[in-house]
Amino acid sequence: MGFRCGIVGLPNVGKSTLFNALLRAQAAQAANYPFCTIEPNVGRVAVPDARLDTLARLSKSEKTTPTQIEFVDIAGLVRGASKGEGLGNKFLANIREVDAVVHVLRCFEDGEVTHVEGGVDPVRDAEIVEIELMLADLESLERRVEQATKRAKGGDAEAQKSLPVMEGALAALREGKPARTADAAQADPERFRQLQLLTSHPVLYVANVSEAEAATGNRHSDAVAKRAAAMGARHVVIAAAIEAEVALLAEEEERRAFLHSLGLKEAGLDRLVREGHALLDLVTYFTTGPKESRAWTIVRNTRAQDAAGAIHTDIARGFIAAEVIAYDDFVAAGGEAPAKAQGKMRLEGRDYIVQDGDVILFRFNV
Repeated sequence: MGFRCGIVGLPNVGKSTLFNALLRAQAAQAANYPFCTIEPNVGRVAVPDARLDTLARLSKSEKTTPTQIEFVDIAGLVRGASKGEGLGNKFLANIREVDAVVHVLRCFEDGEVTHVEGGVDPVRDAEIVEIELMLADLESLERRVEQATKRAKGGDAEAQKSLPVMEGALAALREGKPARTADAAQADPERFRQLQLLTSHPVLYVANVSEAEAATGNRHSDAVAKRAAAMGARHVVIAAAIEAEVALLAEEEERRAFLHSLGLKEAGLDRLVREGHALLDLVTYFTTGPKESRAWTIVRNTRAQDAAGAIHTDIARGFIAAEVIAYDDFVAAGGEAPAKAQGKMRLEGRDYIVQDGDVILFRFNV
């Protein structure tokens, strides 16, 4: 199951630097994890999760395989993108294909790197991009509402059900709000998703600061944090230039020492990947044994039978039951066998809602 975060931003905000760091991280991980060849503008990286290493140690696994998330480098945007200015049409088309938006905002001062808007103001930059997306959605949705209204009056049952969702999203856009803030997004999430609106995606703001401010942030990143809170979005502070350097270091010990010298506990990319994972409202369950310990990504509130399909469609089709041990119980007991001996294993049916951290063995028959 693939989950894609599209990286967007104005020119000269550090978007390419950040994406290139992700690509180098992908290359470094490829020696240990199975990655397929993908397009040059797509980077697929492992989601850091210390629980996986703990399970592998307790199960004496020969290898570990983390869950992954994709980051897509989307064509740059300029004012007028909603009308096709610059690479506007390509930009808008690419955003429709992702599950979430990672919005890189320039929060560093550098006289040698010009800013297309004349000065550093990340909140203004965020508004430029979001206004273009809202304008594109507004134009598209007005046409669709007009068409759906005619069909609904003619007795089209599906149009009658979809029209209130469209009208709710349109009302939000006319108020200058992203479509995702509309009540319809929660009231009928499936029909809302089918609208494929550009502003329906959840947003993660990346405040790109200078190397000297990587550990502390600055007034610009503070402004981004306030905007994220007001918009119901997430945010992370990163120095893309540092991430590019860290990604070039071959040894883990080297990376830790370098980050420590800058007052950082971990790489910003690790935080970015985890935030992207959380942004998509994903949870992780695990399979573990002597051969392999592996993390699997599913959307929150996924049924056990559907979660089995993340491994293989045959397992979902032939689902019998799921043997489930909560991660904390597995670790506290010291492994699968002692956890079962202590009565910590539960036998769950196809409709069980898989929880984050569940350690599962699926029983199936094909």
